[in-house]
Amino acid sequence: MRRNRMNFDTKRAARLALIGLAAASLAACASRPTPVGPAPVAPTEPAAPTKPYTPPTSPVPQGPLPGSVQDFVINIGERIYFDTDEYVVRSDAQPVLAAQAQWLNRYPAVRIRIEGNADERGTREYNLALGARRANAVRDFLVNQGVAGARIETLSYGKERPIDAGTSEEAWAKNRNARTAITDGAR
Repeated sequence: MRRNRMNFDTKRAARLALIGLAAASLAACASRPTPVGPAPVAPTEPAAPTKPYTPPTSPVPQGPLPGSVQDFVINIGERIYFDTDEYVVRSDAQPVLAAQAQWLNRYPAVRIRIEGNADERGTREYNLALGARRANAVRDFLVNQGVAGARIETLSYGKERPIDAGTSEEAWAKNRNARTAITDGAR
């Protein structure tokens, strides 16, 4: 009987040892939270030298291209006006024609046509002749300012192409004009 008792104690001790070993193995396999430490610091680069502030460049001007028809029309002016039944260049038209001559001398490849116009009063033949005299008066002015005559063509529309279809003095004043039209050589 004693022998059984010892066997029982040995078996019990071995069983307890196996349970303890299993518990220790499970404890060893358990994950542990990783310790949280300070975040790694990236190596710092030496600071770049500071540049002086340069303001943004201004946008490209949005105007007509120099030497273009739009440049001539917008910046110089293409039309002058005459008094009733007259073809003498008025004093207020001379600065416009001088600017036209200067522009044309700057762009020597440009060719023009001077179009003379008249208001609706008078006969068709009379107004065609008056328009021709007005166109020639402008041509002579430009030639005297140094523009080569070979670059200038003249034409009379008389009363056929009014810019104002009205029948008032204001409308007629607009229609008594000479227009400088660029025909070739502009950008």
